[in-house]
Amino acid sequence: MNYIPLNEHKKAWIFRRADLPISSEDCSAIKPMTEARANILWKDLVSKQVDHPDFFRKGDWAFSIDTWSGQGNWETVWDSEQLELPEELLAHLNWQDNTVVYYCNDQGNVIETTWAVFKRCWKNFLFMDDGALLIAKKRTEVAQFLANGSYQFGNKPA
Repeated sequence: MNYIPLNEHKKAWIFRRADLPISSEDCSAIKPMTEARANILWKDLVSKQVDHPDFFRKGDWAFSIDTWSGQGNWETVWDSEQLELPEELLAHLNWQDNTVVYYCNDQGNVIETTWAVFKRCWKNFLFMDDGALLIAKKRTEVAQFLANGSYQFGNKPA
């Protein structure tokens, strides 16, 4: 088994907020990974050295300044009535709606969904903003969301 039910996720409340409703169809496409599966994905796609974004170091692509090409502020948009992600992120993460994406909070906490669902529910996901990485299957484009309300985006090595 690779996933746990969304309602069993330790932060399931962020997907049940009345002020940020999510359709049942989108909820069924938000799939938290089991800790074992998240560990494998993290080690394969993020870091073999560290278990949390706070500890990235030399040798991790996310630590390299060459990975990141731009930055911005997500919190301003999050606090506004705007439903879409910041335009600069949408332009950089120019993925097809059915692209499988992974929202990686740490080695044991990864959520899989599609780009279309993430775009609709991004405000919910960003309640988990402690350096979380958004990566996509078979894509080099990445984004990182930081607790100070900023984001950075770029390309990880292929």
